[in-house]
Amino acid sequence: MRYLNPTELPQPAGPYSQATLVEGPGAWVHVAGQVGIDARGVAPADFEAQAQLAWGNVLHALRGAGMGMEHVVKTTTYLVDRADAAAMRPIRLRHLGEHRPASTLVLVAGLLDVAWKIEVEAVAFRPAAG
Repeated sequence: MRYLNPTELPQPAGPYSQATLVEGPGAWVHVAGQVGIDARGVAPADFEAQAQLAWGNVLHALRGAGMGMEHVVKTTTYLVDRADAAAMRPIRLRHLGEHRPASTLVLVAGLLDVAWKIEVEAVAFRPAAG
């Protein structure tokens, strides 16, 4: 098992890793919830910019494990405002393309920082070569 904290991502705010890679026959990566902040920890004010960053941060974490969005088997997205669901869909589609992993969308009362509007976590699998 390897703990991953790619330099393109904000450093964890606590005692956790941005992703955990488990290798065996094939490889699994579990990506910690990624919020809409840049590598410096700054969150833009608007939802679309935060959603773009959150999904981009998931991709950075996957790349740190040698994977891409095509390896994602499950996502969970947390939204603070139900009205943002419509704006999130095209951003999600832009990142996933034709890939359709199992997904859950959860409406929450809030995230750790009151400025955060979205959090996305993912699980990915890469089959063994051969």
